[in-house]
Amino acid sequence: MKTTHLFILLNLLLWTTFNLFAAQKPVASMKSNSQINYFETPSQTDSISGMFQEGMFYGRLRSNTFYFWWNKEDTAHDIHLFTGVGGSLVYKSASLNGFDFGGALYYSYAALETKDDQLLGYKAGKDVFSRYNFINAGSKNMAVLGQMYMRYKPTQKSKLIMGRQIVESFYTKSNDTKMIPNTFDGVVLDTQDIDSTSVKIAYLAKQKLRDHIENHSVLMVGDANSSSSREPQWSENDDSAMHKGLTYTALKNLNKDTEAPLIIGDIKNKSVQNLSLNSSFYSVPKLISQVMAEINYKINFDGLSITPGIRYIKQFDNGAGAVGGASLKGDVSANDAKGYKNPTSLNSQMIAARIVARFDKYKINLAYTNILDEADLVTPWRGFPTSGYTRSMARYNWRANTKSYRLEVVRNTSLVGLYNDIYIQASVMYQDDDINKYEGIDTDSIYYYIGFMQNIEFMDNAQWRFRFGHQNFAKLSDINNIDTRFELNYFF
Repeated sequence: MKTTHLFILLNLLLWTTFNLFAAQKPVASMKSNSQINYFETPSQTDSISGMFQEGMFYGRLRSNTFYFWWNKEDTAHDIHLFTGVGGSLVYKSASLNGFDFGGALYYSYAALETKDDQLLGYKAGKDVFSRYNFINAGSKNMAVLGQMYMRYKPTQKSKLIMGRQIVESFYTKSNDTKMIPNTFDGVVLDTQDIDSTSVKIAYLAKQKLRDHIENHSVLMVGDANSSSSREPQWSENDDSAMHKGLTYTALKNLNKDTEAPLIIGDIKNKSVQNLSLNSSFYSVPKLISQVMAEINYKINFDGLSITPGIRYIKQFDNGAGAVGGASLKGDVSANDAKGYKNPTSLNSQMIAARIVARFDKYKINLAYTNILDEADLVTPWRGFPTSGYTRSMARYNWRANTKSYRLEVVRNTSLVGLYNDIYIQASVMYQDDDINKYEGIDTDSIYYYIGFMQNIEFMDNAQWRFRFGHQNFAKLSDINNIDTRFELNYFF
């Protein structure tokens, strides 16, 4: 069966299932950032058996279809269309003396016709299956234990979570835009016991990216010395934003830990009315670290608010630069060293500014980011340093000496993820790249984006989402591209 026929059939079957199991009261919903909001959660219990018996299951059926088009198709730019179908089953136990636990099973099947030589060319939709499992075992599906954790709440505003879990912070995100969320194995302390302040600190030993069956190192690329399987680079951290030079062999040669943990922290304070202060950090010991500071001040008028904001990031090279170099491409050879003032240093900085206006159902965000002409920023855990400023769908604009300008308009935002009135997000971004970082090739571009999201009128448990992005290069029309995504979700 042709791929186009198959994805139409699968989406029709999912739509029929939605209608058969339609419910009037929503049990969960997905926000525009793809985080899940549960409207009812288990309460407290007085026995161990009650933890199980009074726990709650949450189901989700899901379909995600991707079409990626290039202006000129060749061996390196393959036009492709395919669909992922599947879902998840989440369990949350009742709480006993502050203790509870939970887990989540996820499944995804990729309806696509593919060959081994096409796998490198897949773009957004590649995460609906594991390329590593496909090329080594021929598998187009993933069935994974995405979450398994124990939680302790010593107070109403504090919790300690241990195990495999979703970690939402500035540098780490679930980024659940495909079929399976990005999760981590570790320990997280989250507290709001300090007045007007929230603090989150985490020690994350392992990561499990969205297209992986098993967990892996947080900051290491697999190679032939770490795995005898085909395409070993897909066995470890192969995120699109990963520093490709931090390979197993390169780290070993310089006596660096290939299993180094990720340590993160977030602090948010709102002690002063209308003033938000945010700071974050991450550290991968003896390799690299970052700190972020941000300030936003809200000015209220009659029916209108204006919020100017600034963000600053400082990246510290603690040894990773000598391993992989200043470029995320990861080759410290002559070609990839071109354009970098110090090709073996990852010390870098980012400055950003924005003005956000809100009135009625609308939000307008005018923003600017500038990665200083030092080194590329390293943040491959699905938390994006330009988020909220110049981050648009699938745009990685944190290469050294990159300046980005974006205008965004949003209609009908929602804190809980119910969009009975259609949600619309549209933006246009101009990205000014450094020609010297791309071997003399002018990669400046304009990126146009529009997205829609809505709960289906006759069943609030079902949502649809459509997103469209078009990248238009100033002088590289052959690689102008279109990224189209259509998603269906049903929660029960």
